[in-house]
Amino acid sequence: MLFSEIVGLPHIKNHLTTTADNSRIAHAQLFIGNSGSGTLPMAIAYAQYLLCKNQDGENQHGNPSCNLKFTNLSHPDLHFAFPVATNQTIKSHPVSANFMEDWRRFIQHRPYGSLTDWYEHIGIENKQGQIGVDEAQDIVKSLSLKAYEGGLKVMIIWMADRMNTAAANKLLKLIEEPPNKTIFILIAEDEEQIIQTIKSRCQTLKFPPLAEADIAEKLMASKNMNTQEASLIAHQSNGSYTRALHLLEKDTADDQYEQWFIEWVRTAFKAKGNKATVLELISWSEEIATMGREKQKSFLLYCLDFFRQALMLNYKAEPLVFLSPKTKGFQLKKFAPFVHGNNILPITKAIEDAIYHIERNANAKIVLTDLSIRLTRFLHIKDA
Repeated sequence: MLFSEIVGLPHIKNHLTTTADNSRIAHAQLFIGNSGSGTLPMAIAYAQYLLCKNQDGENQHGNPSCNLKFTNLSHPDLHFAFPVATNQTIKSHPVSANFMEDWRRFIQHRPYGSLTDWYEHIGIENKQGQIGVDEAQDIVKSLSLKAYEGGLKVMIIWMADRMNTAAANKLLKLIEEPPNKTIFILIAEDEEQIIQTIKSRCQTLKFPPLAEADIAEKLMASKNMNTQEASLIAHQSNGSYTRALHLLEKDTADDQYEQWFIEWVRTAFKAKGNKATVLELISWSEEIATMGREKQKSFLLYCLDFFRQALMLNYKAEPLVFLSPKTKGFQLKKFAPFVHGNNILPITKAIEDAIYHIERNANAKIVLTDLSIRLTRFLHIKDA
């Protein structure tokens, strides 16, 4: 993968290639960034730069046969680990090795794909994937072997924040004292989910949201869009090239999420002093609870964004507002005054708590019903 194919982030590209050129390569690195920020494409390009001994800041001037192997991610010294779960083909003890062909196709077609995209690709969208202890054992085995080409070995652990405690503990010693000429690149969205003992042994590199101009430029170059269309999608993408592609392909779940959200807040507004609407909230919770846990979490993250967008509009930060609801009869500017400094923190905490409990397999219907009842109180809090 060429660095020039990665959207924006020139300072990170320069940092990685310069440190490699100067042989100042940390043995364990942690890339932190939201979905669509380019952490995985950057990790692959960086691994290619290291393994193929490329120079001059691009993956074109090193070993030709090595670079060729990266076109389909078939280099024998490049290893991957990522969240998986059982599906119709793999019935037990799923590990990344079982899904490697799917992974290569996924990266070739969606290098900026999200975790949800990956789950859909392998047919586990209603489950929560993880990097478990079986995966950790596979990593230990694969890295105990000598490098096939006699140089470095690179292990990329995508979504390392989905690693369970048993796997993390098993890998801790390996990351602390890796085999000779071994580089770990851990990729995560939620830094807080990485255990401190691993995090402290990694050099952390944080990826910011992408600039609108960079997203628009990439869309115009790769999708043959005009300036106006590309700028609009770039603004709505909120710094995520993944979201920009979903908006372009019109396969985003946002339309469904918007319907659920607006139904939710409208019912919550009516619920004060109206016991009958509590039944509507319970019915709403039951509907969302039928979805897979990953979809429930994605929806709740969408809700967080919606409330934050309303807050910014309420406080006159219009340039930061990218949300444009399509539901008839709903206007963000009329909803915005109900989200303010007195209730945004309890609303945010309640939603984050719900995500936390859903991740830990709590009963989704109970979690969502409790959240809905709490929301009815928060929305009626008056601004100062």
